[in-house]
Amino acid sequence: MTYDILIKEYRANMLENTHTGIICGVDDQLQTAFHVGDTEQYVFLRSAAKPIQAIPVFMTNIIEKYQLTEHESALFMASHRGESYQVDALESMLSKLPVKEEELFCAPSYPLNKSPQQQVIREGKVKRKLYHNCAGKHMGFITVCRELGYSVDEYWKPEHPLQQQILHILAELSNMAVGQIKIGIDGCGVPVFAIPLKNMAICFLKLGCPDLIEDIEIRKAVVKLTAAMNRHNNMIASENFICSTLLQSSNIVAKGGAQGVYCFALKEERIGIALKVMNGSEDVWPNIIASILEQINYKDKNMIQYLKELRPPFIKNDAGDIVGHIEDSFVVNQFKLI
Repeated sequence: MTYDILIKEYRANMLENTHTGIICGVDDQLQTAFHVGDTEQYVFLRSAAKPIQAIPVFMTNIIEKYQLTEHESALFMASHRGESYQVDALESMLSKLPVKEEELFCAPSYPLNKSPQQQVIREGKVKRKLYHNCAGKHMGFITVCRELGYSVDEYWKPEHPLQQQILHILAELSNMAVGQIKIGIDGCGVPVFAIPLKNMAICFLKLGCPDLIEDIEIRKAVVKLTAAMNRHNNMIASENFICSTLLQSSNIVAKGGAQGVYCFALKEERIGIALKVMNGSEDVWPNIIASILEQINYKDKNMIQYLKELRPPFIKNDAGDIVGHIEDSFVVNQFKLI
């Protein structure tokens, strides 16, 4: 199987690297508005599923019952990077929720960001489950289990009632039958779902345009959780990371996942977009998304500039000298926003 080249990287004007992949944009009629490559290819959502996996939390009164701040609740959807303000919020959540750190199934980890990671090591601290980038998600899982009367034992297994609930929510949002969704195991140990790229775009379209969600309780939950993502965007990743950058705009719902998966929606334009970089690179997300937004003539030029600043179209060596450049190499079927 071959894939379209999305990004080319040059050093001394000689092609050094290519990043192939697939892209799909859908409109609010759930039709393909633009695409690059095979949009029917199944792709694992990875952490792009976190807003969907958090829906059961927001379908309960857990946030109000345990007096969580909206700032803290954003961590249910986060791939946090271990910054002090994120760890402090997770510690606060542990003090409020009926969850013990040792109950989290995710593995002990160091913070993902370099500065907090080095500080933890310098201070002689050990790895913690709380530092794992999926800790907030797991805290939500356990709390929902206790709230709904599910067993916490083996909450991470595909057959567990909570994971089955999430599977059915995903089916609703993706316009798929449950039996069509493929299931694997994610890095943090819980089920990870694979659906066609077009259906991933449909999922995020509905997150951005919840009026398209037929189930009223799911719709209400989505409104709450996406508001938390936008208002507390730095909790979702951290400063100078693409999720937190995109979420600064109240017009965008966005979440990335491991191995090159990225999904976002433009609310006013009512477009859902999903992409997969086939070599798993996350570095080129800003380049690809900036190009998509430029090609469809997205109105927020400042956001496009922010993305370009995250990953400028040039390559520097270790001394900071420019030694190459980056080009986008795809066309989204000449689609333009009206």
